[in-house]
Amino acid sequence: MKDDSKSSRRDWLKSAGAVAAFPAIVPSTVFGQSAPGNRIQVAQIGCGRIARSSEFPGVLAHHDLARFVAVADLDAVRVEDAKRTLEEQYAKRLGTDTYSGIKTYADYREILADKSIDAVCISTPDHWHAQPAMEAALAGKDIYLQKPASLTIEEGRHMADVLKKTGRILQVGSQQRSALNWRLACELVRNGRIGKLKEIYVGLPYDPAGGNPAPMPKPETLNYDFWLGSTPEVAYTEDRVHPQTDDSKRRYDRPGWLRCQQFGAGMITGWGAHHLDIAHWAMDQEYGGPISATALATFPAPGPGLWDVHGNYHVRLNYPNDISVYVGDFYPTGVKFLGEEGWIWVTRGKYKAGEPAPGSRSAALDAHDPRILRRGTKRNEIHLHASPQEDHHLDWLTSIRTRKPPATNAEIGHRSCSACLVAHIAMQVPGELQWDAAAERFTNSEEANSHLRREQRAPYGTKAVLKKAGMDASA
Repeated sequence: MKDDSKSSRRDWLKSAGAVAAFPAIVPSTVFGQSAPGNRIQVAQIGCGRIARSSEFPGVLAHHDLARFVAVADLDAVRVEDAKRTLEEQYAKRLGTDTYSGIKTYADYREILADKSIDAVCISTPDHWHAQPAMEAALAGKDIYLQKPASLTIEEGRHMADVLKKTGRILQVGSQQRSALNWRLACELVRNGRIGKLKEIYVGLPYDPAGGNPAPMPKPETLNYDFWLGSTPEVAYTEDRVHPQTDDSKRRYDRPGWLRCQQFGAGMITGWGAHHLDIAHWAMDQEYGGPISATALATFPAPGPGLWDVHGNYHVRLNYPNDISVYVGDFYPTGVKFLGEEGWIWVTRGKYKAGEPAPGSRSAALDAHDPRILRRGTKRNEIHLHASPQEDHHLDWLTSIRTRKPPATNAEIGHRSCSACLVAHIAMQVPGELQWDAAAERFTNSEEANSHLRREQRAPYGTKAVLKKAGMDASA
């Protein structure tokens, strides 16, 4: 679609209350035996970098089982891009010249009000995870929610409780759980292949300081107040949000909000939510958490830069059964399990069952004795959730059909995120912090407890959702 001027985008936003809907024109014959009434109707909330690299291809791959029917974003340019991208993809997959079946919205709440939509994918910035997930569940939708599950531990608890109450299916985007190498590593640890588990080493990256804090005019195509949501009002600058450019390749570069503590915690949750989730899986602590935490970390000094998330860091989390988890940016990116009788290493990459390990940290799966990898697990041993085709989105869609729990449900995702946030709090509060995972409070530091929640700017936030639903919002 040609964009001749900024005014055309302005007019687009004003029309029909900032909502543009386009009816489907594809003849029903192209669907074959996959009748529209039998498919899961999916809407995408948030159409940025992760949606385009994860949710779009993840759902498109199963277009006979599920179909995108709507997209929403607070940036009108991204909405147009998403509509065009998805319609081009469906036209290609269905063998038609044109496809115009994607409705577009500037306010995701209008999607939630549409009873014809069965499920939503939420791929928004971290501070916009818990609230729309809660609203979607209360509206009767099933949910695929990008990690981390929440901005704070309190918000995560609100989200998990609502999902439990409503009984909706929620899959957190911890896609490592659906890959064979991660599942096999956890199964082997659980079945004692390295003896009693003693230590886990988690390697994560970190973000540099920088960013331009100078206030800029707000783009006319972006609803910036809505984008800020429950976080404090601050001046707009591009490095605080996401790229605004006519260069379609750069438009979806890594956004600056990932490096601002107002909207997230940095790499400790960004990647930590993946790797600590795997650590929990191997320890059988999916519904638990650490019992204490200590950490050292660097944060950017006050100055000319904008980005303020942590830099280098080293964290120790102590867990039940005398297990210590060490998290740091100087460890190789991945997870190493160390037991009394050996070790297992796992990181991202493809691994085929039975293939020999090359004995290198570049391997997707490795062990002190490669034979334990080739032998796998026995029929009568512990077996963990196996996603169909090692596909996290297919696992979610299958759960929607069967109503059986997915690989990473709301409570599991919340607990993994909470461990990351406990680590982040330990970076800011000196000394060893004692954590009560059942009560979700620190037992020896009120200063640390003050980090469990943040003030929520009205009218946004998880507490506002609970109040509207007539549920208890007390902390």
